[in-house]
Amino acid sequence: SSLEEYATSAVEVLVVGTMVDIEILQPDDFHHHFRDEPALEHTVAHAAMAFGRVLVMPNLVPPVTTTEGALAYRERILRRVPKEVPEGAFVPLMTLYLTDNTSPEEIQKAKDSGHVYAVKLYPAGATTNSDFGVTDYERVMPALSKMEELGTLLLIHGESTDQAVDVFEREQSFYETVMPMILEKRPKLRVVCEHITSAFAASFVEKAGPNVAGTITAHHLCHNRNAIFKGGINPHFYCLPILKTEADRKKLLEVAVSSNKFFLGTDSAPHSVEKKESPCGCAGCFTAHMAVELVAEAFESVKRLDALEDFVSRRGAAFYGLPPAEGKRTLVREAWNVPESYQFGNAKVRPLRAGEESRWKLKPRGTGQAIGHGYPSS
Repeated sequence: SSLEEYATSAVEVLVVGTMVDIEILQPDDFHHHFRDEPALEHTVAHAAMAFGRVLVMPNLVPPVTTTEGALAYRERILRRVPKEVPEGAFVPLMTLYLTDNTSPEEIQKAKDSGHVYAVKLYPAGATTNSDFGVTDYERVMPALSKMEELGTLLLIHGESTDQAVDVFEREQSFYETVMPMILEKRPKLRVVCEHITSAFAASFVEKAGPNVAGTITAHHLCHNRNAIFKGGINPHFYCLPILKTEADRKKLLEVAVSSNKFFLGTDSAPHSVEKKESPCGCAGCFTAHMAVELVAEAFESVKRLDALEDFVSRRGAAFYGLPPAEGKRTLVREAWNVPESYQFGNAKVRPLRAGEESRWKLKPRGTGQAIGHGYPSS
Protein backbone atom coordinates (compact mmCIF):
# COMPACT_ATOMS: atom_id res chain seq x y z
CA SER A 1 0.00 0.00 0.00
CA SER A 2 1.10 3.58 -0.47
CA LEU A 3 0.76 6.77 1.48
CA GLU A 4 -1.73 8.01 -1.12
CA GLU A 5 -4.06 5.17 -0.17
CA TYR A 6 -3.61 5.72 3.53
CA ALA A 7 -6.71 6.93 5.37
CA THR A 8 -7.10 8.36 8.83
CA SER A 9 -9.60 7.26 11.42
CA ALA A 10 -10.77 9.12 14.50
CA VAL A 11 -9.02 8.43 17.77
CA GLU A 12 -11.42 7.48 20.51
CA VAL A 13 -11.03 9.78 23.49
CA LEU A 14 -12.89 8.83 26.64
CA VAL A 15 -13.31 11.60 29.20
CA VAL A 16 -14.41 10.63 32.70
CA GLY A 17 -14.33 13.53 35.13
CA THR A 18 -10.78 14.86 35.02
CA MET A 19 -9.38 11.54 33.72
CA VAL A 20 -8.64 11.25 30.02
CA ASP A 21 -8.19 7.90 28.28
CA ILE A 22 -7.06 7.75 24.65
CA GLU A 23 -7.66 4.55 22.74
CA ILE A 24 -5.42 3.99 19.73
CA LEU A 25 -4.42 1.14 17.45
CA GLN A 26 -1.45 -0.90 18.66
CA PRO A 27 1.66 1.30 18.09
CA ASP A 28 4.66 0.22 16.00
CA ASP A 29 8.27 1.43 16.20
CA PHE A 30 10.21 1.76 12.97
CA HIS A 31 13.67 2.24 14.50
CA HIS A 32 14.91 0.40 17.59
CA HIS A 33 18.25 -0.75 19.01
CA PHE A 34 17.99 -3.96 21.01
CA ARG A 35 21.74 -4.61 21.29
CA ASP A 36 22.52 -8.31 21.85
CA GLU A 37 22.86 -10.84 24.66
CA PRO A 38 22.93 -10.55 27.58
CA ALA A 39 20.88 -7.32 27.23
CA LEU A 40 18.07 -8.81 25.11
CA GLU A 41 16.24 -10.12 28.18
CA HIS A 42 15.59 -6.52 29.17
CA THR A 43 15.52 -4.56 25.89
CA VAL A 44 13.05 -6.94 24.24
CA ALA A 45 10.76 -6.81 27.27
CA HIS A 46 10.51 -3.02 27.13
CA ALA A 47 9.82 -2.95 23.38
CA ALA A 48 7.40 -5.88 23.36
CA MET A 49 5.25 -4.39 26.10
CA ALA A 50 4.75 -1.17 24.13
CA PHE A 51 4.95 -2.05 20.42
CA GLY A 52 3.56 -4.58 17.97
CA ARG A 53 6.06 -4.43 15.11
CA VAL A 54 9.56 -3.12 15.72
CA LEU A 55 12.22 -2.42 13.09
CA VAL A 56 15.50 -3.82 14.41
CA MET A 57 18.71 -1.89 13.78
CA PRO A 58 21.67 -3.97 12.55
CA ASN A 59 24.62 -2.11 14.12
CA LEU A 60 25.82 -4.88 16.40
CA VAL A 61 29.52 -5.71 16.79
CA PRO A 62 30.13 -7.20 14.27
CA PRO A 63 27.22 -5.73 12.27
CA VAL A 64 24.39 -7.76 10.74
CA THR A 65 25.48 -7.76 7.09
CA THR A 66 23.94 -11.04 5.86
CA THR A 67 20.47 -12.52 5.71
CA GLU A 68 21.72 -15.50 7.67
CA GLY A 69 22.96 -13.18 10.42
CA ALA A 70 19.66 -11.27 10.46
CA LEU A 71 17.60 -14.44 10.82
CA ALA A 72 19.81 -15.68 13.66
CA TYR A 73 19.48 -12.30 15.43
CA ARG A 74 15.70 -12.48 14.94
CA GLU A 75 15.60 -15.85 16.72
CA ARG A 76 17.63 -14.47 19.64
CA ILE A 77 15.14 -11.62 19.97
CA LEU A 78 12.06 -13.86 19.77
CA ARG A 79 13.42 -16.12 22.51
CA ARG A 80 13.33 -13.11 24.86
CA VAL A 81 9.71 -12.03 24.30
CA PRO A 82 8.01 -12.02 27.73
CA LYS A 83 5.47 -14.78 28.36
CA GLU A 84 2.72 -12.25 29.07
CA VAL A 85 2.91 -10.97 25.47
CA PRO A 86 0.51 -13.08 23.34
CA GLU A 87 2.20 -15.23 20.70
CA GLY A 88 2.52 -13.34 17.44
CA ALA A 89 1.68 -9.98 19.04
CA PHE A 90 5.31 -8.81 18.84
CA VAL A 91 7.08 -8.98 15.48
CA PRO A 92 10.71 -7.96 14.95
CA LEU A 93 11.26 -6.59 11.44
CA MET A 94 14.88 -7.25 10.49
CA THR A 95 17.33 -5.10 8.55
CA LEU A 96 20.74 -5.52 6.94
CA TYR A 97 23.74 -3.25 7.45
CA LEU A 98 24.91 -1.82 4.10
CA THR A 99 28.64 -2.00 3.43
CA ASP A 100 30.79 -1.21 0.41
CA ASN A 101 30.70 -4.96 -0.32
CA THR A 102 26.96 -5.69 -0.04
CA SER A 103 26.03 -7.61 -3.18
CA PRO A 104 22.80 -7.59 -5.23
CA GLU A 105 22.60 -11.33 -4.52
CA GLU A 106 22.47 -10.63 -0.76
CA ILE A 107 19.68 -8.09 -1.33
CA GLN A 108 17.70 -10.73 -3.23
CA LYS A 109 18.32 -13.29 -0.49
CA ALA A 110 17.12 -10.79 2.12
CA LYS A 111 13.93 -10.13 0.17
CA ASP A 112 13.28 -13.84 -0.30
CA SER A 113 13.67 -14.51 3.44
CA GLY A 114 10.37 -12.80 4.21
CA HIS A 115 11.82 -11.34 7.42
CA VAL A 116 14.27 -8.65 6.22
CA TYR A 117 12.37 -5.46 5.45
CA ALA A 118 15.05 -2.87 4.77
CA VAL A 119 18.76 -2.10 4.44
CA LYS A 120 20.45 0.53 6.62
CA LEU A 121 23.00 3.02 5.29
CA TYR A 122 25.41 4.35 7.89
CA PRO A 123 28.11 6.68 6.58
CA ALA A 124 31.29 5.12 8.00
CA GLY A 125 32.02 6.61 11.42
CA ALA A 126 28.80 8.61 11.73
CA THR A 127 27.44 7.00 14.90
CA THR A 128 27.63 4.04 17.31
CA ASN A 129 29.13 0.94 15.66
CA SER A 130 29.12 2.51 12.19
CA ASP A 131 32.78 1.92 11.38
CA PHE A 132 31.83 -0.83 8.90
CA GLY A 133 29.53 1.57 7.02
CA VAL A 134 29.67 3.06 3.55
CA THR A 135 32.89 4.79 2.51
CA ASP A 136 32.28 5.01 -1.27
CA TYR A 137 28.76 5.57 -2.58
CA GLU A 138 29.66 4.34 -6.06
CA ARG A 139 30.44 0.92 -4.61
CA VAL A 140 26.93 0.53 -3.16
CA MET A 141 25.10 1.51 -6.35
CA PRO A 142 24.71 -2.11 -7.60
CA ALA A 143 23.04 -3.05 -4.30
CA LEU A 144 20.84 0.05 -4.46
CA SER A 145 19.83 -0.86 -8.02
CA LYS A 146 18.65 -4.25 -6.81
CA MET A 147 16.76 -2.60 -3.94
CA GLU A 148 15.12 -0.20 -6.40
CA GLU A 149 14.06 -3.17 -8.53
CA LEU A 150 12.66 -5.17 -5.57
CA GLY A 151 11.11 -2.28 -3.67
CA THR A 152 13.38 -2.90 -0.67
CA LEU A 153 13.60 0.15 1.57
CA LEU A 154 16.84 2.06 2.12
CA LEU A 155 17.12 3.50 5.62
CA ILE A 156 19.32 6.56 5.99
CA HIS A 157 21.42 7.79 8.89
CA GLY A 158 21.74 11.23 7.36
CA GLU A 159 24.86 12.92 8.68
CA SER A 160 28.05 14.11 7.06
CA THR A 161 31.17 12.45 8.44
CA ASP A 162 33.39 15.38 7.46
CA GLN A 163 34.85 16.47 10.79
CA ALA A 164 35.21 20.01 9.46
CA VAL A 165 31.40 20.31 9.41
CA ASP A 166 29.86 21.62 12.65
CA VAL A 167 28.23 18.78 14.60
CA PHE A 168 24.91 20.67 14.64
CA GLU A 169 25.00 21.07 10.83
CA ARG A 170 26.04 17.57 9.72
CA GLU A 171 22.47 16.49 9.00
CA GLN A 172 21.82 19.50 6.79
CA SER A 173 25.12 18.90 4.99
CA PHE A 174 24.12 15.30 4.19
CA TYR A 175 20.70 16.29 2.85
CA GLU A 176 22.26 19.08 0.78
CA THR A 177 24.84 16.82 -0.87
CA VAL A 178 24.70 13.03 -0.47
CA MET A 179 20.96 12.37 -0.41
CA PRO A 180 20.16 14.34 -3.58
CA MET A 181 22.97 12.46 -5.35
CA ILE A 182 21.59 9.05 -4.30
CA LEU A 183 18.06 9.94 -5.42
CA GLU A 184 19.33 11.38 -8.70
CA LYS A 185 21.09 8.09 -9.48
CA ARG A 186 18.30 5.85 -8.12
CA PRO A 187 15.12 7.96 -8.44
CA LYS A 188 12.65 5.12 -7.72
CA LEU A 189 14.44 3.89 -4.60
CA ARG A 190 12.14 3.77 -1.59
CA VAL A 191 13.83 5.70 1.19
CA VAL A 192 13.23 6.41 4.88
CA CYS A 193 15.21 9.38 6.19
CA GLU A 194 15.52 8.11 9.73
CA HIS A 195 15.44 10.06 12.99
CA ILE A 196 15.46 13.45 11.28
CA THR A 197 16.31 16.25 13.68
CA SER A 198 16.31 19.49 11.68
CA ALA A 199 13.87 21.73 9.87
CA PHE A 200 16.07 21.31 6.80
CA ALA A 201 15.70 17.51 6.76
CA ALA A 202 11.96 17.78 7.41
CA SER A 203 11.59 20.10 4.43
CA PHE A 204 13.70 17.75 2.30
CA VAL A 205 11.30 14.88 3.01
CA GLU A 206 8.24 17.08 2.46
CA LYS A 207 9.49 18.16 -0.99
CA ALA A 208 10.71 14.71 -2.09
CA GLY A 209 8.55 12.28 -4.04
CA PRO A 210 6.10 9.76 -2.54
CA ASN A 211 8.93 7.19 -2.37
CA VAL A 212 10.62 9.18 0.44
CA ALA A 213 9.40 9.29 4.05
CA GLY A 214 10.92 10.17 7.41
CA THR A 215 10.92 8.95 10.99
CA ILE A 216 11.09 11.18 14.05
CA THR A 217 12.04 10.13 17.58
CA ALA A 218 10.04 10.89 20.71
CA HIS A 219 12.94 12.74 22.32
CA HIS A 220 13.48 15.03 19.34
CA LEU A 221 9.79 15.99 19.52
CA CYS A 222 10.10 16.88 23.21
CA HIS A 223 13.56 18.38 23.62
CA ASN A 224 16.00 20.80 22.03
CA ARG A 225 19.76 21.01 22.48
CA ASN A 226 19.44 23.00 25.70
CA ALA A 227 18.58 19.69 27.41
CA ILE A 228 22.17 18.51 26.93
CA PHE A 229 23.60 21.47 28.83
CA LYS A 230 20.93 22.39 31.40
CA GLY A 231 22.69 22.85 34.76
CA GLY A 232 25.78 21.05 33.45
CA ILE A 233 26.54 18.28 30.95
CA ASN A 234 23.66 15.77 30.70
CA PRO A 235 25.09 12.77 28.82
CA HIS A 236 21.78 10.88 28.76
CA PHE A 237 20.41 13.50 26.36
CA TYR A 238 23.37 13.05 24.01
CA CYS A 239 22.45 11.21 20.82
CA LEU A 240 23.29 11.26 17.12
CA PRO A 241 22.01 13.07 15.20
CA ILE A 242 22.30 15.49 18.09
CA LEU A 243 19.35 17.50 19.45
CA LYS A 244 18.93 20.75 17.52
CA THR A 245 17.37 24.18 18.10
CA GLU A 246 13.88 24.98 19.37
CA ALA A 247 12.93 26.11 15.85
CA ASP A 248 13.98 22.69 14.54
CA ARG A 249 11.96 20.92 17.25
CA LYS A 250 8.87 22.96 16.40
CA LYS A 251 9.19 22.07 12.71
CA LEU A 252 9.50 18.36 13.56
CA LEU A 253 6.37 18.58 15.69
CA GLU A 254 4.53 20.45 12.94
CA VAL A 255 5.16 17.76 10.33
CA ALA A 256 4.62 14.92 12.82
CA VAL A 257 1.06 16.02 13.54
CA SER A 258 0.16 17.02 9.99
CA SER A 259 1.97 15.02 7.29
CA ASN A 260 1.47 11.39 6.24
CA LYS A 261 5.16 11.24 5.27
CA PHE A 262 6.38 11.09 8.89
CA PHE A 263 5.99 8.37 11.51
CA LEU A 264 7.52 7.12 14.74
CA GLY A 265 10.97 5.60 14.88
CA THR A 266 12.06 5.86 18.50
CA ASP A 267 15.79 5.25 17.97
CA SER A 268 15.76 3.92 21.54
CA ALA A 269 19.46 3.26 22.00
CA PRO A 270 20.53 1.91 25.38
CA HIS A 271 24.06 2.09 26.73
CA SER A 272 25.20 1.14 30.20
CA VAL A 273 25.52 3.97 32.71
CA GLU A 274 29.30 3.44 32.66
CA LYS A 275 29.45 3.97 28.89
CA LYS A 276 27.33 7.12 29.04
CA GLU A 277 28.93 8.71 32.11
CA SER A 278 32.54 8.44 30.96
CA PRO A 279 35.34 10.62 29.50
CA CYS A 280 34.06 9.74 26.01
CA GLY A 281 30.37 8.96 26.46
CA CYS A 282 28.40 6.97 23.87
CA ALA A 283 25.63 8.54 21.79
CA GLY A 284 22.08 7.31 22.33
CA CYS A 285 18.96 7.91 24.41
CA PHE A 286 17.02 5.04 25.97
CA THR A 287 13.30 5.79 25.50
CA ALA A 288 11.62 2.38 25.12
CA HIS A 289 10.14 2.71 28.61
CA MET A 290 7.95 5.69 27.66
CA ALA A 291 8.23 6.51 23.95
CA VAL A 292 4.51 6.60 23.20
CA GLU A 293 3.94 8.67 26.34
CA LEU A 294 6.56 11.21 25.23
CA VAL A 295 4.89 11.56 21.83
CA ALA A 296 1.53 12.07 23.56
CA GLU A 297 3.10 14.80 25.69
CA ALA A 298 4.50 16.55 22.62
CA PHE A 299 1.25 16.29 20.63
CA GLU A 300 -0.78 17.48 23.60
CA SER A 301 1.41 20.60 23.79
CA VAL A 302 0.04 21.69 20.39
CA LYS A 303 -3.47 20.35 21.05
CA ARG A 304 -3.12 17.57 18.45
CA LEU A 305 -3.68 14.36 20.39
CA ASP A 306 -6.08 13.50 17.55
CA ALA A 307 -2.99 12.87 15.36
CA LEU A 308 -1.32 10.46 17.81
CA GLU A 309 -2.69 7.24 16.31
CA ASP A 310 -1.70 8.30 12.80
CA PHE A 311 1.89 8.95 13.86
CA VAL A 312 2.52 5.94 16.11
CA SER A 313 0.20 3.29 14.63
CA ARG A 314 -0.76 3.93 11.01
CA ARG A 315 1.63 5.84 8.77
CA GLY A 316 4.67 3.62 9.23
CA ALA A 317 2.81 0.44 8.37
CA ALA A 318 1.34 2.16 5.31
CA PHE A 319 4.75 3.21 3.99
CA TYR A 320 6.30 -0.21 4.68
CA GLY A 321 3.40 -1.93 2.91
CA LEU A 322 2.34 -3.79 6.05
CA PRO A 323 -1.25 -4.53 7.06
CA PRO A 324 -2.83 -2.12 9.53
CA ALA A 325 -2.06 -2.71 13.19
CA GLU A 326 -4.41 -5.03 15.06
CA GLY A 327 -5.76 -4.52 18.54
CA LYS A 328 -6.24 -1.42 20.63
CA ARG A 329 -4.14 0.17 23.35
CA THR A 330 -5.13 2.75 25.93
CA LEU A 331 -3.16 5.77 27.10
CA VAL A 332 -4.27 7.13 30.44
CA ARG A 333 -3.50 10.42 32.08
CA GLU A 334 -1.75 9.01 35.12
CA ALA A 335 1.22 10.42 37.01
CA TRP A 336 4.11 8.01 37.58
CA ASN A 337 7.78 8.44 38.42
CA VAL A 338 10.36 7.30 35.89
CA PRO A 339 12.86 4.96 37.62
CA GLU A 340 16.46 6.09 38.06
CA SER A 341 17.63 3.03 36.13
CA TYR A 342 16.56 -0.25 34.56
CA GLN A 343 18.44 -3.51 34.33
CA PHE A 344 20.41 -3.80 31.06
CA GLY A 345 22.01 -7.23 30.83
CA ASN A 346 24.68 -7.31 33.52
CA ALA A 347 24.66 -3.52 33.78
CA LYS A 348 22.17 -0.68 34.28
CA VAL A 349 20.73 1.80 31.80
CA ARG A 350 19.56 5.26 32.84
CA PRO A 351 16.35 6.04 30.96
CA LEU A 352 15.41 9.40 29.52
CA ARG A 353 13.63 11.51 32.16
CA ALA A 354 15.02 9.34 34.97
CA GLY A 355 13.68 10.46 38.34
CA GLU A 356 11.07 12.74 36.77
CA GLU A 357 7.30 12.49 36.71
CA SER A 358 5.38 11.55 33.57
CA ARG A 359 1.79 12.59 32.97
CA TRP A 360 0.84 9.82 30.51
CA LYS A 361 0.97 6.05 30.82
CA LEU A 362 0.37 3.34 28.24
CA LYS A 363 -1.64 0.47 29.69
CA PRO A 364 -0.34 -3.05 28.98
CA ARG A 365 -2.08 -5.28 26.48
CA GLY A 366 -5.45 -6.38 27.82
CA THR A 367 -5.00 -5.15 31.40
CA GLY A 368 -5.93 -2.13 33.43
CA GLN A 369 -2.50 -1.52 34.91
CA ALA A 370 0.06 0.89 33.51
CA ILE A 371 3.17 -0.51 31.90
CA GLY A 372 5.99 1.31 33.64
CA HIS A 373 5.09 0.03 37.10
CA GLY A 374 5.85 -3.56 36.12
CA TYR A 375 9.40 -3.20 34.77
CA PRO A 376 12.36 -4.21 36.92
CA SER A 377 13.98 -0.98 38.03
CA SER A 378 16.60 0.04 40.50
